[in-house]
Amino acid sequence: MTTPRSITIAGAGLAGALLATLLARNGWKVEVLERRPDPRVKGYEGGRSINLALAERGLHGLRLAGLRDAVMAQAVMMRGRMVHFADGRQQLQRYGRDDSEVIWSVHRGRLNLTLLDAAEAAGASIRFHQRIESVDFERRCIEAVNDHDRSRACFGFDVLVGADGAGSAVRQALGRVLDLGERFEPLGHGYKELEIPPADDGGFRIEPNALHIWPRGGYMCIALPNSERTFTVTLFLPNEGPHPSFATVRSAAEARALFEADFADALPLIPDLEHDFVANPTGQLGTLYLDRWHLDGRAVLIGDAAHAMVPFHGQGMNCAFEDCVALAEHLRHQDDFAAAFAAFEAERRPNAVAIQRMALDNYIEMRDRVDDADYLLQRELERILAERHPDRFVPRYTMVTFRRVPYATALERGLLQRELLAELTRNCERIEQVDLALADRLVRERLAPL
Repeated sequence: MTTPRSITIAGAGLAGALLATLLARNGWKVEVLERRPDPRVKGYEGGRSINLALAERGLHGLRLAGLRDAVMAQAVMMRGRMVHFADGRQQLQRYGRDDSEVIWSVHRGRLNLTLLDAAEAAGASIRFHQRIESVDFERRCIEAVNDHDRSRACFGFDVLVGADGAGSAVRQALGRVLDLGERFEPLGHGYKELEIPPADDGGFRIEPNALHIWPRGGYMCIALPNSERTFTVTLFLPNEGPHPSFATVRSAAEARALFEADFADALPLIPDLEHDFVANPTGQLGTLYLDRWHLDGRAVLIGDAAHAMVPFHGQGMNCAFEDCVALAEHLRHQDDFAAAFAAFEAERRPNAVAIQRMALDNYIEMRDRVDDADYLLQRELERILAERHPDRFVPRYTMVTFRRVPYATALERGLLQRELLAELTRNCERIEQVDLALADRLVRERLAPL
């Protein structure tokens, strides 16, 4: 009988718990160290957005872990963006062709509980209350403090995966022995979470099968549905600068005045606006870039620990789950940890950089362009060309969200297609003015089959 290979994972969040499940199911001996208490005992502790967008990349990881059905039973379908214009009009902008191309709103806390149960059922050992203070990569020892009883412990490891989020202790430890080329670029915009409660009859107050968005140029509100018939509302504003910003909207009264002026149709939906605005912290957003993710065969970073991104493409969790699948696959095919980690980084880092860029692009699109006439015309032409050339013209959003096309490929093709759409709609105000014969020829000339 062969001794199973052993791996230690820092972090029992979404990525750490999924990776633990995948590896334990493949016969690995898995130990997970988690700073927080067991959320199944205390209830989910957050300060984090309580719902997330689940798309095909994330679903693929859940399928491999045998968890798709359990997670989807709690998910709410989102067919597209429901745009709330400043004049009170609403318009559903579908994400895909039909209900086969949708995204799903999932509750972060419940998803984490499902993944923790799955990891333990697969054989992984999870130790809670273990805050990593230091990592000795020479001795392969993790020193951790139990914040519950103040005890200290040293955990030996053969190989260490840092899945411990944007504030990763493993990344900090790696940075002391290796030049990671770490750069963090703040977005300059923050967010505040609010809530739309259920209607008096227990149902949803607004259309449940959509991501609602109130675009207002340099700022916006969004709302995602929850299975409890609530919506999590997120207000995004610049941190500094002229009104409105978090420098000028600080009190409950100022928040109400902002909503009365700019989000009038949302205001009646949020009865606890003033309370939520004052009680909930202002979250900060930014992008983490690293030039290196691993230390030979001893340690590797995944998920937000390696490539935290802004949330505007709904791909942070999906990208992290794709990391888990890729790392598990490289470890399955490669006995040498150093080679497996190098191959994993070579595959994933260019794709992480690509989705980080697309997430930043999407913020501009969501707040500035979804109510722009040129954008809407190009979007209409995009839909037509996708129907006429399904093997060549695949919208970037489709490549990113409904398929598992590498992010870097989606970015590159998306730029080509954006140029094509701009060229074909130049000096056009209506779709009837677009030369579709020319469009067909240019698509065939410039876009290879995908």
